[in-house]
Amino acid sequence: QVQLVESGGGVVQAGGSLRLSCAASGGGFSLYVMGWFRQAPGKEREFVGSISRNSGAILYGDSVKDRFIISRNNYMDSVDLQMNSLKSEDTAIYYCAAGRAGSILTVFETSTAYSFWGRGTQVTVSS
Repeated sequence: QVQLVESGGGVVQAGGSLRLSCAASGGGFSLYVMGWFRQAPGKEREFVGSISRNSGAILYGDSVKDRFIISRNNYMDSVDLQMNSLKSEDTAIYYCAAGRAGSILTVFETSTAYSFWGRGTQVTVSS
C-alpha cells in the first residue's frame, strides 16, 4: 500500500512559478509510474503529466507542455512538479498518483491506470 502526500500548493500571480512535491511512503516507490492530475471546480479531472520508473520517459498533457516539468527522486521516494508561466486556467486541485508498471519506461495518461492517490493540494493563480 502506497501513501501519497502532496505539498507546495498556494496562491501565485499569473506568470509566476510554483513547485509541488509528492512524498510517498509504504515502500516500492521505484516500481511505480508517478503521475500528476488536476481538477478545477466543475470540470473533469485532467491529466497533467506522468514519469516512468527510471525517469527515462515523461509525458505531459497538452495544456501544460513546455511550461511544467516533472521529476522524481527514487532515493527520496518523491516526485515534483515544477510549474512555470502559470495561467489562471491552471487553478485547480493537484493530485499525485502512483501506478504499478513492469517496464521502467512505461508512462500512464489515464487515471484508471493509477491505483494510489494523494488527497491533493490547491493551486490558485490570480490574474
